[in-house]
Amino acid sequence: MPALPTEAASTPATSEQSEHGLRRQLGLGDLIFAQVLSVVGSAWVGIAAALGHAQTFVWLVSMACFYLPMAVAVYYLNRAMPLEGGLYTWARRGFGDTIGFLVAWNVWTYALLDIATIFSQLPSEFAFMVGRRMAWLPENHAVVLTALMLIVVVMAVAALLGLGLGKWIHNLSSAAMILAFALLIAAPIWVKLHGVPMPYHPVELHLPAATATNLALISQTLIASSGLEYLAILAGETHHPQRNISRSVVLASPIIIAMFVLGTSSVLAFHEYTGTAINFVAPIPQTLMLAFGDHGVGSLLSRLAILLLQIRILGAANFMFAGVTRLPMTAGWDHLVPGWLAHLHPRFRTPSNAILVGAFAVAGLLLLSYAGSHASEAFALLNNASNACYSLAYVAMFLIPIAGAIAIRSQIPRWVKWVMIPGVVAMVFAVCLQAYPFLDVPNPMVFAIKIVLTTLALNALGYGFYRIRNTRRVAVL
Repeated sequence: MPALPTEAASTPATSEQSEHGLRRQLGLGDLIFAQVLSVVGSAWVGIAAALGHAQTFVWLVSMACFYLPMAVAVYYLNRAMPLEGGLYTWARRGFGDTIGFLVAWNVWTYALLDIATIFSQLPSEFAFMVGRRMAWLPENHAVVLTALMLIVVVMAVAALLGLGLGKWIHNLSSAAMILAFALLIAAPIWVKLHGVPMPYHPVELHLPAATATNLALISQTLIASSGLEYLAILAGETHHPQRNISRSVVLASPIIIAMFVLGTSSVLAFHEYTGTAINFVAPIPQTLMLAFGDHGVGSLLSRLAILLLQIRILGAANFMFAGVTRLPMTAGWDHLVPGWLAHLHPRFRTPSNAILVGAFAVAGLLLLSYAGSHASEAFALLNNASNACYSLAYVAMFLIPIAGAIAIRSQIPRWVKWVMIPGVVAMVFAVCLQAYPFLDVPNPMVFAIKIVLTTLALNALGYGFYRIRNTRRVAVL
């Protein structure tokens, strides 16, 4: 079993630099903004709103069964192991190299797919912001891909420059997201003040109907609040990570929960009142257009909110990309991947080779996502596949306090393992239902097969790479 972290290993030689030469640049305020940016996505309020008046009940259940176990796990695992790599490091020290590598592989795969999914929202939201004359844009793949490839290049350059720049991008993007949600949450009040008799019930407790579609939507909502642990990947670049990352979980959680529940209520109210079908790719821009209209001050407000969401999308992708580059770096330190992936730029102290690999991977996924599929189906396919990979990584995280190394469990209160059990059950449920499409697709069975085969193939590829790499490393030693 790998050695557990010691105080010397987890405490940097100076307050400005970690033992591997990484620069500590993230403070508590940066971490709170990053938590909101990582967890709250603009598409989830549309997916949850499709559950109708059961959305509040489902959100509360998902918070109890998944968000609470996640928050508790991150809080205590980070305090026990405040090390760069986050969940990868926790899993490796809890279960050994093989499980640790597969967890890193699934998180890395999820992050790459999620970045591509985030970028896939840009054309639809931009079209909403500009107006009807740009309605053709989301389906014009040549124009979309050209623009997205340029964005990937800019993202890679920003990642190379490091978190000194990146944290300001994240903070600005998170603030933009919070402001956009504030407009969304205030929209029902706006229309009521203007004399519109729209029914609005922000908190209702109705059970969802037992249908296959609702089960698929519930599985999506379960994973919607994921992401609190992602920030721990950057522990080696955080001031006082043992204290500040755990505190950021506590301080950001009320904000996150309010944004999800109240934001979904607004989406549901406007779509029920107008009878408009929910756009799952861009539900917030669509709702704001319904609320504020296409002219006057209302139009300016709705377009401002859409612009804020565009800023959030770019910032969220930049934040996810930071994790994409740090996971190979930390695995390189542990000799589980080629050492050149851990190479740090001599000036910026960022993993330049891992950044290059990540940029090419995102570009390749974007090309695949638009090859022969409509934009909405491409979004759903990427979203489900990435969530399945991420759910598997979460199962491992929840199992660490239950069955991980004794030396780790001894540092965590005994009651924590009981809180982890609902998390394990919720993630197994989510994995089983990820293959069912909540959007209309030409052939649901083909869609399900794609999801299952993609998830299995990605894990088989990762395990095969690990076995070949491990065999060669042992042979050399």
